[in-house]
Amino acid sequence: MNPEHYRLLQEARRSLPDGYKVELSGDLIVAQAPPSSIHQLNLAVVQRQFETHCPSGYFPTGNSDLSSPEVGAVRNPDLTYLPEDVINLPGHDIPADLALIAVEVVSPSNPDNDWTGKARDYPRMGFPLYLIIDPGQKTVTLFSDPNRDRYRTRTEREFGESIRIPEPFGFDLDLARLVPYRD
Repeated sequence: MNPEHYRLLQEARRSLPDGYKVELSGDLIVAQAPPSSIHQLNLAVVQRQFETHCPSGYFPTGNSDLSSPEVGAVRNPDLTYLPEDVINLPGHDIPADLALIAVEVVSPSNPDNDWTGKARDYPRMGFPLYLIIDPGQKTVTLFSDPNRDRYRTRTEREFGESIRIPEPFGFDLDLARLVPYRD
């Protein structure tokens, strides 16, 4: 992406009002309202399990802009794990390829952002793993083995089952306590 075009999109993204999660995907600025309590509960259930398997020297964050200027994307996953030394980086955006995983809980108002936009952007941005919790479909999907613009491997499980999270975490994520969206 043209660096000047990317800079202008970044300026526009940062000028939007507080209280929204604001991301870039190519020429699109994606804004989302604050998440529901079901969204937050499901994220907490997953994060608690990841915590005990987090590699040394990494920390969880759910409020970090991860950027990839060469593909024109800035994403802010619901949960990711970053190396502790990112606190020494200048500026607002952290290089996306430093993240170990992107975890998203699908929003009922904009599921296409997680299933299409992020599934397209995350492998291009260098995320080795992408985990989608979909309370509307009662499924959890893990994408792995990125190859430029897509993930080669897709593993899907239903709420109540478990799904294997590969290294560097290396554990079975228990999906029994996840809560579906109410109709």
